[in-house]
Amino acid sequence: MTKKALRKELSKTGTSKISPQEILSASERLFDSQVSWRRHLHMYPEVANTEFKTTAFITDLVEKTGLRVLPIKMKTGVLAELKGSKPGPSIALRADIDALPITEETNLPFKSKHIGCMHACGHDVHTATGLGVAHLLSQMRERLCGTVRFIFQPAEECPPGGARPMIANGALKDVSTIFSLHVDPSVPVGQIGLRDGAALAAAIDFDLTISGVSGHAARPHLCVDALVTGAEVIHSLQTIVSREVDPISPVAITIGQFHSGTARNVIAQTAHIIGTARTLSPEIAKQLPVLIKRTAESICAARGAKLEMKLIADYPPMINDAGVNRRFARGFERLYTGKEIITTPQSLGGEDFACYLEKVPGAMMRLGVQNKKIGADKPWHHPAFMADERALTVGTAVLSTVICDALGVLSDQ
Repeated sequence: MTKKALRKELSKTGTSKISPQEILSASERLFDSQVSWRRHLHMYPEVANTEFKTTAFITDLVEKTGLRVLPIKMKTGVLAELKGSKPGPSIALRADIDALPITEETNLPFKSKHIGCMHACGHDVHTATGLGVAHLLSQMRERLCGTVRFIFQPAEECPPGGARPMIANGALKDVSTIFSLHVDPSVPVGQIGLRDGAALAAAIDFDLTISGVSGHAARPHLCVDALVTGAEVIHSLQTIVSREVDPISPVAITIGQFHSGTARNVIAQTAHIIGTARTLSPEIAKQLPVLIKRTAESICAARGAKLEMKLIADYPPMINDAGVNRRFARGFERLYTGKEIITTPQSLGGEDFACYLEKVPGAMMRLGVQNKKIGADKPWHHPAFMADERALTVGTAVLSTVICDALGVLSDQ
């Protein structure tokens, strides 16, 4: 919106505040641009910590939009700031930018051009939505009171994640509230999902290395078999779930990889176990690394082996603030009267957005992208994952509305 158009809008409304319907109209006008941005990102995906061209693309757009790009000591990611014309609170919006190491199996005309890499979790939609919010609010800068910080975060998909480095680089400096979104293929396009409290689990990713003594398969008594010891460790870790934590609290320990041995007639010298533990309880999350190490160490000691444990990630549970969710609900209802807000179920999936929520109140909105008619109903991380692009307008309108509400510049009209 030009300054002339802005003055005309102000004369019509008779107020310096911003109405939800004005935001919705501006979001609808942005749709074609956002589709173009999203499709570019989808065609040229980059996995965690290699998002160099994605970072350059985002930087170029936010600078053209008039935002100030803040310096950060990170190879990828963008931290940008929009200051209103008057003082006020600082509000943050986070969007993740990395893709997954998956080969795309869709027939989309903007299918990934990088074989073995795909936006199969919707981060291209998140980024295009964040860029849309930046563009929309920059047009209304004269009426903003406060600061909006845009966090385009790398490496959400790869532990230890990009959230904590972003925080260390000042992403949350003076921030009072943070908002985020995640596409949801189980929620129909045009709707959103919310959940108060613990919505996603703590994620404790760990690597175990067991060292034994190798030798001939026919002389096991002269060796320490790392493979057999590792198998015993894997089996015993499940007793943590069944016998050492409160059964009322859901906990999962999953071993995703087990590597050991070199030949059928050689006792294995080493075994590598790669796993993850999940829980919705902050208290149990603190206990799990201790219990995992104690269990594995005890078995190794009994078998004469040695253990090394590396904690790769320790995301806390993602706990949505109920007050921030009420703001999301209010904003959505004012934009889309009569449309249902879905209460999304809890999940043992993990999200490093939880690291921001440890520091400041905030919440993550689930953005509906499901449309079975076009095949947009596959789960996250599926090679045929798709999203209905109409969700871009919904996400941009809702996030812009709740940010204006948090800044105190949303009108009652």
